[in-house]
Amino acid sequence: MSHSIFNRSWAAVILHALTRHGVEHICIAAGSRSAPLTLEAGKRMICHTHFDERGLGHLALGLAKASRQPVAIIVTSGTAVANLYPAVIEASLTGERLIVISADRPPELIDCGANQAIGQTGIFASHISGSLNLPRPSPDIPARWLVSAIDALLQRHSSGAVHINCPLAEPLYGEEGETFQRWYDPLGRWWHDDQRWLTLDDGQSTPVMSDWHSWRQRRGLIVAGKMSAEEGERLAAWAAELGWPLLADVQSQTGMPLPCAEVWLREPHARETLSQTQIIVQFGGHLTGKNVTSWLAAAQPDAWWLIDPLPGRLDPAHHRSRRIKAGIAAWLAAHPAVAHPCWAPSLTTLANETQTRLRRKLTQFGEARLAALLPALLPPEGSLFLGNSLTIRLVDAFAQLPAGYPVFANRGASGIDGLISTAAGIQRASQKPLLAAIGDLSALYDLNSLALLRQVTAPLVLIVVNNNGGRIFSLLPTPLEQRERFFAMPQQVDFSAAAAMFALRYHQPQDWTSLLSAVEQAWLSEKATLIELRVEDCQGASLLAAAVKGDV
Repeated sequence: MSHSIFNRSWAAVILHALTRHGVEHICIAAGSRSAPLTLEAGKRMICHTHFDERGLGHLALGLAKASRQPVAIIVTSGTAVANLYPAVIEASLTGERLIVISADRPPELIDCGANQAIGQTGIFASHISGSLNLPRPSPDIPARWLVSAIDALLQRHSSGAVHINCPLAEPLYGEEGETFQRWYDPLGRWWHDDQRWLTLDDGQSTPVMSDWHSWRQRRGLIVAGKMSAEEGERLAAWAAELGWPLLADVQSQTGMPLPCAEVWLREPHARETLSQTQIIVQFGGHLTGKNVTSWLAAAQPDAWWLIDPLPGRLDPAHHRSRRIKAGIAAWLAAHPAVAHPCWAPSLTTLANETQTRLRRKLTQFGEARLAALLPALLPPEGSLFLGNSLTIRLVDAFAQLPAGYPVFANRGASGIDGLISTAAGIQRASQKPLLAAIGDLSALYDLNSLALLRQVTAPLVLIVVNNNGGRIFSLLPTPLEQRERFFAMPQQVDFSAAAAMFALRYHQPQDWTSLLSAVEQAWLSEKATLIELRVEDCQGASLLAAAVKGDV
């Protein structure tokens, strides 16, 4: 038997099956054991490559975020698989669909000292929604079994990552031939149509709350977490018609009609007003603001509904509630609003006054002012990616982003790894300009993914806020004497050399006017631009701490 030819045949069926589930993009790292999969992928999908599997996984994550379609990943055997772990964990928490295809040594080379052979079965443990451990490719196994097994896996697990482990025996390289045509033949017209071999009908429908007609007449509060731009716009209109206040996270894309909630929510008037809430309806999870989540944890309305298409509880405060698994747009359509005047108009006045006061106070050039004025930097018809730690918290507290403007972040596990590569994936899938803002340690963590920014398809601006370390820790009761060494870990770096290494445009503006000019120039370029914003170490964290305490 020519293993090399049949390995290619086996791989062809796997990859062809993926296309029936909306897979257009595939991310590939170099490897010999995975060669049959790689060579077949190049014939039928949009291929993205990266030399670092950790960045590759996050590139796929970004592609999945922006396309809202499953994205496949091919890696070779060994630690290459393990390097996908952070991206797989993030997808498991935020729902992006990743299909990890790992090449593996055949069974006789496992646990015997063979090179680059590790136990890959079950490697992702509880962080994947499903897995398929394939046998060694053999023409004795019907092609119909292989394609139906993949169809079943992808339909049974509609969110998060799945893992297909594919052992391949040598030889791994060789030309395609007609040797195994009879193995293909039972698939018949499947090769030429666009239908799945196996279709599972899960019978799911949008749950309808029979008592909605009663609840919509009462005093409600809407909480908006992570959702799509279209859902955010629809939710904002739904809330306005009901006359219910809307507490919106930076990821909600609702237009944040009550901006700066993280700041004004501490006001006694706000808390007294919101204490009259009879029902809280929350859409999406993974909220950013600490004050908002603290207030919600203590809230005790008569009813609490949480709607999200992902499974799981999504309520770290464990309220007595209805957890409704449904698409947000479909649920809104099934629960029409009835027009009422806003029952808490004073919150709008309070939010607008808070926003005005903050803008008067945040005059010093730095990351807090960047956050407050970020909407002025956004490219028309583009998107925004926000890094974790201090960056996204400042924007959540100080900015009011436009309704329907796509905002992305990795707020599942909220790690600082893979942020540059995630942003690169978002830009590639959207094919639109992208503004990304991350911290200096986040940039260092994913520095080699600057290589991905050399292949942008529209202008991309990466703002690296260099506050010399992890300044989020100054918001926590870390011991002052040990804070710098063990928590902030300042690195005293300059990113101009990194930009030069990867042939990126570079600016280091010293004031707001220079920053605005650099960004405006960048939108006229078809390349990526790295803008380093060197700021005082603790200025942003200190302003955030003061604002949420009412001292700004």
